[in-house]
Amino acid sequence: MTDHPTNLDAHRGMAAQKATDLRRLRSEVEADQQALRTRQTELEDLLAAAPAADWPEAVEKARYLLGLFAQNTDASDLRRLRLIDRVLADFDHLLDNSTSN
Repeated sequence: MTDHPTNLDAHRGMAAQKATDLRRLRSEVEADQQALRTRQTELEDLLAAAPAADWPEAVEKARYLLGLFAQNTDASDLRRLRLIDRVLADFDHLLDNSTSN
């Protein structure tokens, strides 16, 4: 009797090995996506739990929402994507000015 596990993949054809690899990878991706959805829900619950204490916190909430909007915006709508980029740049500019005063 041997203590080494038998590698069953080595005894199957390439097509069966590929199918197994694809199933394993799909399963891992689905688990990662579920974990991401769970973390995203936790973040959104935290962001919605209380009003922002200051401008930087409010900006972080707005950045998150704009990021979600940008992901769901049609990539061909360059006007909206450019507007989102400019608003985010405005946030950076205004926050830099408020901390240097």
